[in-house]
Amino acid sequence: MQKRLSGEAPERTREACALPEMIAWTIYVTFTGAVMLLFMPRAFSRWLALLTTVAGFVISLIALCRTPIADLAHFSTIVRAPWVPALGMNYHLAVDGISLTMVLVTGIVAVSTVLFSWDVEHRQNEFFFWLLLVVAGSYGVFLSADLFLLFVFYEIVIVPKYFLIAIFGSTNKEYGAMKLTLYSFFGGALVFIGSLDLNQLAQFQFSPQLQLWAFPVLFLGFAVLAGIWPLHTWAPTGHAAAPTAGSMLLAGIVMKLGSYGGLRVAMNLFPQGFQIWSKWIAVLAVIGILYAAAVALRQSDLKFVIGYSSVSHMGFVLVGLATANALGVSGAVLQMFSHGVIAALLFAVGGRMLYRRTHTRDLDALSGMNLSRALPFAAFTFIASAASMGIPGFSGFAAEITILIGAWKTFPIAVWITGAGMVLVAAFTLRALKRSFFSEAPPSVRTQEGRVPVDADWNKQANLAATKGGSAAPSGDAAQLSSLPILLTSSAERSIHSPDYVDTITLAEKVGACLLMFATLVVGLYPRLLLDRIQPAVEALRILKAGG
Repeated sequence: MQKRLSGEAPERTREACALPEMIAWTIYVTFTGAVMLLFMPRAFSRWLALLTTVAGFVISLIALCRTPIADLAHFSTIVRAPWVPALGMNYHLAVDGISLTMVLVTGIVAVSTVLFSWDVEHRQNEFFFWLLLVVAGSYGVFLSADLFLLFVFYEIVIVPKYFLIAIFGSTNKEYGAMKLTLYSFFGGALVFIGSLDLNQLAQFQFSPQLQLWAFPVLFLGFAVLAGIWPLHTWAPTGHAAAPTAGSMLLAGIVMKLGSYGGLRVAMNLFPQGFQIWSKWIAVLAVIGILYAAAVALRQSDLKFVIGYSSVSHMGFVLVGLATANALGVSGAVLQMFSHGVIAALLFAVGGRMLYRRTHTRDLDALSGMNLSRALPFAAFTFIASAASMGIPGFSGFAAEITILIGAWKTFPIAVWITGAGMVLVAAFTLRALKRSFFSEAPPSVRTQEGRVPVDADWNKQANLAATKGGSAAPSGDAAQLSSLPILLTSSAERSIHSPDYVDTITLAEKVGACLLMFATLVVGLYPRLLLDRIQPAVEALRILKAGG
């Protein structure tokens, strides 16, 4: 008996080692899928994109379920190979409970993004190519243990983001794409300026004088992408300009790169500098929560409402990081996951389900359409709104309450102020929900057969058809129509717009929405699924060991 037992232990050890190693394949599979799209016939592009993202998600899910929690307590190496030996750079990947959580949310959002882009026809191969590059680069950031490698993946994400918006976006897409890119490059430049030669300096205990100025530069470089106030303005503009898939990726994945980098690199590398500046991080975070929520309360474009909502919710992440205690930082990581799935769901519902059928994002135009009776996807909107408001049972509640409990130990005043921000979040969410679905205001535009003449490109095509003897666009008061905002259609999604009112939800939309809702419900009902893996990894960080 003893001999048999002793022979089983190595097998378990090999299995425990193999499971974390397989997580590296999320990068390889996704990059391979992106390259194959360049040569794949157009008819198979969406299926290849779906299979690629599903493979990444399944790998991350298997690793989450089968890797022992003890193995996720430290940032353990899974791949290490020489890269540029002359400069001391290695291809070094590692995983712990924090990075594995980020990889998981990346997989979930990536699959749902492809599903909500299922009917895209315009330059289909190119569209999914850029989409997969964003996903692959994000996987790389979350798994990188070499700082130079992390920055390479970090910058790789910027290029496909630009093309997704500039080519396939709408509503000042060139301006939105360039603004997002410049802010991202600005943040990346600050990271390099602050880091100097981080591969060598990370081996030393930095002097307090160095940490005093290096930490804020490095942290700010990452925090730009996390939407920190007042450097947040790229986010609403970028979301409004991006196609639905771009908005889902930006809110669900890309913004997490900034907060993850701030935690993994800046805070862990310069703990004493963080202690000096943590109060200011908390101040900026609280201002961001209140300011973005207040601005969202005044928006009439649904995408801008959701965009400012993302900035407000990311403020909770920064508050959690600023607490520098295990509970607050663990809540921040959980909020990264929660905001990823909830924000992706909101943009999917508002940017795809709603806009696809009404051709407008303007709340004034939506208020007179009786959408609560006309559209069957109202339930998806209600669930997404409830999750965004932090209703108990959803992941947002579990994450935010964890952050607030952790913040109470460090910044009790900030907790009270943040409570006002939560009220504002509920206010603008209910306002958007009421005006979109339950408003009794008279229609601002007369409609025919449930169609709304707001989309400029659609109007042009319909009028041209009428001139040639085809069916005319719905008639309406020209003065009223001209007063409405012109919301250009995304070129990636233009082909799926139909002049006839469509009130059915496609199978792809159902699966994508249900995946996101299932994720927020599971974590909301059983947050220990992630917290048991996140908290040991947080406690192992240098920032807490240094007495943070």
